[in-house]
Amino acid sequence: EVQLVESGGGLVQLGGSLRLSCAASGFRFSASSMSWVRQRPGKGTEWVSGITSGGGTIWYADSVKGRFTVSRDNAKNILYLQMNDLEPQDTAVYYCSKGWGPGGIRGQGTQVTVSS
Repeated sequence: EVQLVESGGGLVQLGGSLRLSCAASGFRFSASSMSWVRQRPGKGTEWVSGITSGGGTIWYADSVKGRFTVSRDNAKNILYLQMNDLEPQDTAVYYCSKGWGPGGIRGQGTQVTVSS
């Protein structure tokens, strides 16, 4: 059974940083592309970032490019999202997702709230 457990969210001030983690189990993590998606209040799901199995290809939404960095540790089965220079519009529930794109199996999510 695929399990994805996100952590690291919280309340941060404008311009602050957070590092999200996603612990994966139940599938061959090292062979899977992974993604981060978010759901902002009253909005649809937004694909934030994707990373291929070996990390050779990475994609970012324009809204986070230059501020967010995705990475992975295939030895520990953990996906990361380093978020810097956070803005109020980054407030959302963040999910890690198995696969490339926004439609894969997700975890329960972690709330990120950016105050101005």
